[in-house]
Amino acid sequence: MDWLDPHILWPIFGSVVAGAVIGFEREYRSSPAGFRTHILVSLSSALLMLAAVHQIRWLTDTPHEIIRIDPVRMAHGILTGIGFLGAGVIFRQGFNIRGLTTAASLWITSSLGILFGVGFYALAVIGTVATVAVLAAVGLTESRLPQRSFVDVVVRFRRGAGVGIERYRAALAAEGLKPGPISVELDEEAASFSASVEKFTERQAAALAAALSADPEVLGLKVLPHER
Repeated sequence: MDWLDPHILWPIFGSVVAGAVIGFEREYRSSPAGFRTHILVSLSSALLMLAAVHQIRWLTDTPHEIIRIDPVRMAHGILTGIGFLGAGVIFRQGFNIRGLTTAASLWITSSLGILFGVGFYALAVIGTVATVAVLAAVGLTESRLPQRSFVDVVVRFRRGAGVGIERYRAALAAEGLKPGPISVELDEEAASFSASVEKFTERQAAALAAALSADPEVLGLKVLPHER
């Protein structure tokens, strides 16, 4: 095996660079999977594809006429495995699902590693540039595109007479807030009510907190902005 074979070195180099560029952007945004994770995902995908494409080099004891090179099966296995890795960075917080963008970035980083591994450099480079452009454009799209903003408002009341959905709804209505479908959770000491509210401002948050602080039956308030 030639250690300086460009057909081996260039795919490895390209996959590392692609993973590093995408990982740097994710690291900058403090995502669950950052710089090193994306490099390792891209590099591992490229190495496995190199092993599949050049398997005739390591199957030295096998007659060449019975070797069937099928990189597509390796690519399918890689992307299936990345699905489990991506699932590990997706989690639920309140009504929000977080980590979807990071999972997608891991998936496409693996795809880029596969492209480098099979030697499809042009498409891999274009894909890397397009991926970084999409991820970096988040700030621009958030400032330019019309968006509906929501927050989840959770209020915990002390269990007792007079505590119900209508009391929760009235507390929000006093600040001009109209909740969506209301979820209820009961335990031995408290009754928790939660709902998504649109166009919730900091002024309304402060006013709601002040009003509920004066209510002796209120045990807690939590406001969770939806992830964009």
